Amino acid sequence: QVQLVESGGGLVQTGGSLRLSCAASGRTFRSMDMGWFRQPPGKEREFVAAISWSGKYTYYTDSAKGRFTISRDNARNTVYLQMNTLKPEDTAVYYCASKYGTDWYSGADYNVWGQGTQVTVSS
Repeated sequence: QVQLVESGGGLVQTGGSLRLSCAASGRTFRSMDMGWFRQPPGKEREFVAAISWSGKYTYYTDSAKGRFTISRDNARNTVYLQMNTLKPEDTAVYYCASKYGTDWYSGADYNVWGQGTQVTVSS
């Protein structure tokens, strides 16, 4: 089974940028749809962005559109989340996950999760 490891989180000021990476083990990565979710402190986990196995299709939550970009490098078994113009409300633990179901936006349709990486945006 694939394993996912996130990195790239940290502390950044409002308006700053971060690039999260999610490295996957296993040879099946290039056939997997992938997503990023986040869990703000005291709140439920929420969808952020997703990308199809080929990279042709991408999906974003409204708050991420225009600020975040999801991409992937299948040769490196890695999916990225470039986050620009960060806001304090982006503070959360960010998780990458592989999708097995049909709903791009529901965490229930993702079956393998990383351990998460903390993103903190100071005001």
